[in-house]
Amino acid sequence: MEEIIPSLTILLLIIARVSAFFVTLPFFSHRTIPATHRIGFAIVLSWMMYYTLDVTPFEINGEYILLIIKEVMVGLFIGLLAYIILSAIQIAGGFIDFQMGFAIANVIDPQTGAQSPLIGQFLNIIALLLLLALNGHHLLLDGIFYSYQFIPMETSSLAFGQENYVEFIMKTFAGVFAVAFQMSIPIVATLFLVDIALGITARTVPQLNIFVVGFPIKIGVTFIVLLVMMGVLLAVMQKMFEIMIISMRDLMIILGGG
Repeated sequence: MEEIIPSLTILLLIIARVSAFFVTLPFFSHRTIPATHRIGFAIVLSWMMYYTLDVTPFEINGEYILLIIKEVMVGLFIGLLAYIILSAIQIAGGFIDFQMGFAIANVIDPQTGAQSPLIGQFLNIIALLLLLALNGHHLLLDGIFYSYQFIPMETSSLAFGQENYVEFIMKTFAGVFAVAFQMSIPIVATLFLVDIALGITARTVPQLNIFVVGFPIKIGVTFIVLLVMMGVLLAVMQKMFEIMIISMRDLMIILGGG
């Protein structure tokens, strides 16, 4: 019994970080995955990682409680960063829906439980499928494993006070909106030209009810442009996955005091 308790102290810290990862990490945190499956997968993955780490057992005291809190914060922050970067797809869908007139017809996002734009939800599903096709979920699991190289388990504090941490967060948020703008600008610009054409038509043919005619035209043009630009959107999503993995690594380095 005395030999089991020190081993459990290490395993509990690993479970705390891995399970916190799965709370916010894209794809693994999806609400359609049963909580029991996520918990079981986190425990099995933690048990496998336990045999790869060479860590001295800990004593159960006040510092150990702080280590558990630190491990949970590491998992939550890094997983949340990845989720924020992927949320650029939802933002791009919101831009498109607002321009094409679908902003009034939102759907419930199964991930967050909140209302989500139709096109944004469609692009989000495409992104998750592309993430699986590119083995991105394996890279996310690699990020969980290699996080112990940047943020050791024995470290009881995180480097939140560094200047580069605030700069990194600001650049990340700015990059998310830049990617969302790049994804939506071809369709938004096309719909802007359609609005100009409908405005000219309304002036030249006053008898035509432009609101009745314009709505289906804008929807049809959006789907045509979306089909034509799908290859470009997939390339941007692939680039966004690379940004997500690199940003997760950079955040680990900053939190680890590197």
